[in-house]
Amino acid sequence: MAISIKGLEETWKHKTEEAKRKTDIAITELSAQGKKINFNSVSKLSGVSKNFLYTDKETRKKIEDFRQYNVNKEINQRAKYDKTSNSKDVIIKAKDKRIAKLEEENRKLKAEVEHLRGKLYELN
Repeated sequence: MAISIKGLEETWKHKTEEAKRKTDIAITELSAQGKKINFNSVSKLSGVSKNFLYTDKETRKKIEDFRQYNVNKEINQRAKYDKTSNSKDVIIKAKDKRIAKLEEENRKLKAEVEHLRGKLYELN
């Protein structure tokens, strides 16, 4: 009786190792392709049940870590976009101020030219 249990234990251990190997390959492929890594996508690609993915602590931690990494990556991209958008607003405001200053300078120079033309006309 002990021999058959030992055989079963070896079979379970082998199946567990095979499932872990399949999930590692699936995670590597998904990561290389830039796709989202979650329990569903790993299960579909590896052919391993979601139940195994949730119950095996090591595999679950890997998937959750990659999932968190993807979330952080999205947050950073959004923050980068927001910074870019805010930077654009600052640049536009600075350019508007510069344009207003140049327009004022241009108006003053035109008035000065008119004044000087008037003096020139009086001299002739």
